[in-house]
Amino acid sequence: MNGRRVSLCLVLILSLLVCPGNSSSANSSPQEQRTVPPRQAALAQEKRVALFIFEGVEIIDFTGPYEVFGQAGFDVFTVAEKAAPITTYMGMKVTPQYTFENHPKPDVLLIPGGEIAAHQENPVVIRWIQENTKQAEAVLSVCTGAFFLARAGLLDGMQATTFASMIPGLHQAAPKAKVVSDKRFVDNGKIITSAGLSSGIDGSLHVVEKLLGKGWAQVVATGLEYNWDSESKYVRAALADQQLRVVTPFIRRYEREVIKHEGGVDRWTAVWKVQSDSNSSFFDSLNGYLATESKWNRQNLNDPAKSLWKFSDAKGQTWTGEAILEQVSEEKNRLVLTIRIFRS
Repeated sequence: MNGRRVSLCLVLILSLLVCPGNSSSANSSPQEQRTVPPRQAALAQEKRVALFIFEGVEIIDFTGPYEVFGQAGFDVFTVAEKAAPITTYMGMKVTPQYTFENHPKPDVLLIPGGEIAAHQENPVVIRWIQENTKQAEAVLSVCTGAFFLARAGLLDGMQATTFASMIPGLHQAAPKAKVVSDKRFVDNGKIITSAGLSSGIDGSLHVVEKLLGKGWAQVVATGLEYNWDSESKYVRAALADQQLRVVTPFIRRYEREVIKHEGGVDRWTAVWKVQSDSNSSFFDSLNGYLATESKWNRQNLNDPAKSLWKFSDAKGQTWTGEAILEQVSEEKNRLVLTIRIFRS
């Protein structure tokens, strides 16, 4: 017994000598373990980031950037028009730290998206954005937050982007801007717009890079366990599944289960298991819907379980569509619908 105790003591002593930080790191937070280099720490502490929040704000649009700027060492705070708690798009309650009347001067202004319709018509909100943009070093919008900037006249002559399905709307809201659909964020100097949701993390890391250097932005991304690629082409508006949106209203008519939804910019495959009393009536309905409600043109007419289509996207590029219907043998009235699309 004594020999075992001595051995255990030696192992413990050696482990403390080799890994002196182990005993405390298990109980420390990621923030306590993070060490900001002195130069970047000094620069970061001088920068204030104001995150605009409002009723119906999208959660990730402001919390993702909050985490990025906070981990980078900036002074980050939320601002709302009024002091009362707001309710986010998914029901989370948030109490703003400041109001339009009492917040510190921001160096970085973040404008998130969400349920923006009423707020972009509010002259108090638009005036606040305009005034704070004048003194900020960087203004970053996330998702539909770009529509606030458009209403404030801040996108004229700029490149801009937004959430995939809102790209056409941004063309109308900012007719003097060049709206792009193949970038996660667009930098015009002071005005930066990012695409949907998680793209705000990329945009925020880009702002950190602009203000503190690429190395520190990479350190922050690594600490967040975020696979940051500033040149990433993974942009929802550029993915081929956007060409499948025409099918969505039809599929929603049926009880369904999503089996597969995957692809890239040149092709996409979607598979659903659907409830229907009749193979033929379901497929006839699908083909009739595509023929009348879309710009797809059917290439074959006689196959009862497969239809081929040709169509062009908004840029005039030609695509091929393929719809295949199969019966699920072990389940009554259950069908598997596969739709594949690819650039011709």
